[in-house]
Amino acid sequence: MLMGEFQHNIDTKGRLFMPVKLREALGDHFIITRGLDGCLFVYDEQEWNVLVNKLKQMTLMKKEARDIARYFFSGATEIECDKQGRILVPTSLRTHAALDKNAVIVGVGNRAEIWDINRWNTYNEEVNEDVTEIVEQLVDLGL
Repeated sequence: MLMGEFQHNIDTKGRLFMPVKLREALGDHFIITRGLDGCLFVYDEQEWNVLVNKLKQMTLMKKEARDIARYFFSGATEIECDKQGRILVPTSLRTHAALDKNAVIVGVGNRAEIWDINRWNTYNEEVNEDVTEIVEQLVDLGL
């Protein structure tokens, strides 16, 4: 399980240090792609394959299914850490997540997410205001 929150800088070449705890859980190779809410999703190979299989099960006759498959697959790239534990985040993904200098890497169960620190702080402020209501809705749904 991936969990925790880690703040790190992105250097001028687009490299980001991946925390040891997350690197150990993700393995030697992992997949990074566009995420939702303005962040990047990071999957180990097993969880990536789970997502791939779910996307394969969607019918290509529906525009939404084609759109979501394109969204995740076109932005995906396999990543490997260098000897210093850094990953090179592709320019297109840095642009998608508005990553410039300060990033936050969070473990979210089956994946990690990479956020621009300002987006992360804004997101947390918005969610914290509504978290009680969100939990109550999920409980009503049996989750």
